[in-house]
Order: sequence, then structure tokens, then C-alpha cells
Amino acid sequence: MMRTLRGQLIVSHILPVLLIVPLVGVALVYLLETQVLLAALSDELVRQGILTADLVRDRPLIWRDANEAQQFVTLYSVRSRSQIMLLDPDGKLLASSQSGGSAPTGQPLDLARLNELLAKQPQAGYVRIVRSNVIQVLVPVVGPDQRLLGIIHLSQQVSDLQEQFTRLRYLILAVLGGELVLGVVIGLVLALKLGRPLRQVADAIYGVASGCQWNPIQERGPEEVRTVLRAFNTLIERLRMLEESRRHLLANLVHELGRPLGALQSAVQALRGGADQDSTLRRELLEGMDAQIQRLRPLLDTLADLHGQILGTLELHRQPTALSTWLPQVVIPWRQMAQDKGLEWQMTIPESLPVVEIDPDRMAQVLGNLLSNAIKYTPQGTVSVEAHVRDGEVAITVADTGIGIAPEEQPRIFEPFYRSRRDKRFPQGMGLGLSIARDLVLAHNGCIDLESAPGQGSRFTVRIPRKSGSIS
Repeated sequence: MMRTLRGQLIVSHILPVLLIVPLVGVALVYLLETQVLLAALSDELVRQGILTADLVRDRPLIWRDANEAQQFVTLYSVRSRSQIMLLDPDGKLLASSQSGGSAPTGQPLDLARLNELLAKQPQAGYVRIVRSNVIQVLVPVVGPDQRLLGIIHLSQQVSDLQEQFTRLRYLILAVLGGELVLGVVIGLVLALKLGRPLRQVADAIYGVASGCQWNPIQERGPEEVRTVLRAFNTLIERLRMLEESRRHLLANLVHELGRPLGALQSAVQALRGGADQDSTLRRELLEGMDAQIQRLRPLLDTLADLHGQILGTLELHRQPTALSTWLPQVVIPWRQMAQDKGLEWQMTIPESLPVVEIDPDRMAQVLGNLLSNAIKYTPQGTVSVEAHVRDGEVAITVADTGIGIAPEEQPRIFEPFYRSRRDKRFPQGMGLGLSIARDLVLAHNGCIDLESAPGQGSRFTVRIPRKSGSIS
């Protein structure tokens, strides 16, 4: 039972009942018996004693005639459950309602605290003696002349209240049993409410591990349980995104590899069919095959970068790089591509750019991705590159006057495999270029900013600090 959370919760609710409530019950019974019932009984006995004293104060014959005293005691005992004894001022027994057990008439009684009462002034009141088995009250009877006429001794056995005590104990026992049952029920209900979502989490984890289901779980229960469920749902969402990315990757790989491989296969079949006999045709086929192979090289580089991106192992080989010299060499090859498409090319690179610690090959890859997109998605207009230094950082901006990017898509264009569906700015490729570019810039302690509007072009600005720490 203790091996399950349900059993532990039930035991945790029962233990306080089993340990604490019995102790409280015993203390309660003791207090009720000694402080409530016995106190009430003794108060009642005191009232009886005072009333009896008032009754016999006007009958002085009782204190002088033993027969008269015995008749009074006999009559009193018929009407009351209390035992009564009449004593003279010296403490000698005059009459008693007890049959046996008392001292003979005329003999002094050895009663507890009798001497204390005799030593008091008659007007001092009474003496109450409460014990576990008997209650005694000594009440002095004072005459009109303030002289002590005698003493009334009333007593009552506590055993007479045993029936009440027994009912009280049964009542407390019933309450204790009810609390025990209630504790078990509450513990069982709480255990079920807590155990059910945890069992759902366990079943869902097994389902994910077996590939059967990827469903989130409703967050309910205590805050700690909801935190576990929230973490599980976050994990499910992350796994779903990874699965979707994996499918995108496979689909894009098939698409990207299919075209060059198809072209290579066609060229090989042509060469096997006799095209190699014509030197001009053979040269054109070989050049075409070489071009297709060259197209595969960026794809392999992208996959390698993606692998490093997933594993978090993007390695940078930093070295001091003079931007004024390095940057033109990187962007000049893209000028010819832009001009071949009929686009205007603008380049503003000051000679005062500083020397920074960067990985030149990785940063060239970043600018290559930005320039490739700018040229590809600018039907007509201008593509420009500019650089400047401001506030301790170097900013390199690649701008175009192309079709732009919708505002709702701008937050997602750096996500892996994302390609726009509205304006088809990214209809081709694997959707990894901007994601990898962003990660490379972040590895340089920099950032990429985007400003764009549909039909008005885009501005991608790479910002890197002039002095950055070494990160690998």
C-alpha cells in the first residue's frame, strides 16, 4: 500500500486520526468527567446541603434528640440519592442514612477536612471534597444566635454517574470512528484526484515512446501536478515541431536532390548513348554535370550547418579581419549575378571600417544567404550593400526593392524550414538559409534586424560588436 501515492495519501489522512484523535478523545473524556460532570454534581450537592441547612436551622430538636435526627435522615434519604449524616458541633455522629460503614452514634467521625470546617467561623460556608469515586460536602448549621448547631454531611458515589460516563465514551468512540471513515474517504478522493493525472502523464509518455499518440493532456489538479502536466505538454509541442521539421527536411531533401540527380542521370544516359562521340556535345554535358554538382555543394554545406545547429556545435574560427578589405571581396561576386538579372547594384563600404574578430568564412556565408535572397526575390529595382560603425558595433545592411515580407510572417522567417505561402518569397530551397544565418550571427554575439513591407522591399541588418568575446 505504501508503494503507491494513493496508499501514502490515504495513510497520511488516517494516521492523524489514529494517533491524535484518540489522545484528544481520552483528554476530552477526562475533562468532561472531572471538570464538567463532577463539577456539576458537586455544585448540585452544595445546593442541596445549603437548602438542607436552611431546613433544619428552625428545628433545634433534631440536634438534641437522636431519634428525631434519625427520622429526618430517613425521610431525606427517601427523597434524595445522596447520603446524609448529621453531626453535632463536636463532630460526633447524630444520625446517618448509610446502613453500616459509619461510626456508632455518639462517636466522633474521622472525616476529611472536618477539623478545617470546625476551625472556621460558622458563617464561613461549606467544604467541598471532590474525589474520583465520591463527592462530599460539609455544611455548617448556624442558629439565630450565630452559634453552631451542627454539621450536615452529604456524599454521593460517582459510580451513580457511570451510565452517563459510559454513554459519553460511546459517543466519543462513535465520533472517532466517523472521523476515521471520513479520513479514509477524503484520502481516497484526494489520492484518486492526484493519481489520475499522474497516471495520464505516464500513459501519455508511454504512448509517445511507442509512437502511438502525441496528444496534450488537460492541465488540472494541484499546482504542482499542473506544472508537471504543463511541462509534458510543452515537451509534446516541442516533439511535434521536431517531427514536423523532420518531415519538412525529408521532403525538401527529396526535392533538392531530385533535380540535380535527374539532370546527372540524363547526362550519363546521353553519354552512354553515344553523345561522347561528339566533342562539343560531350563538353556541354560535362559542364552541365559539373554545374549540377556545384549546386549540390551548398546543399551539403547547409545540411552540415543544420547538423551543427541541432547539436549546438556551431564552431567559429575567429581571426582579425579588416572589414574594409574583406567585405568587398565577399559581396563583389554577387554584383555580377544582380547585374545579369538586370538589377541596379549599390555598394557603400567605407575604408574606415575597423578590424574585428570574426570567422570570415561563416560571416561570408551569412551575407551570401542574404544577398542570394535579395537578388532572387527582387524582380526589378535595386540591391544594395552598405556598412557603417555606430555605438560600438558594426552594421552591415543588405537591402532590396523586391516583393517584401508580410508583417504576420516576419517573426517566423528565421524559423527552420519556414517558407512563405502568401507572396511566395521563399518558394524554393529548404527554408534553412535565414535560420542558419541568424545562428551564425548569434554565435558572433550579434543580431539580425529586419525591416520590410509587402511591395516595398526588405532590409536585413547584421550587427556585430567591434570587440566580441571568443565563442565556439
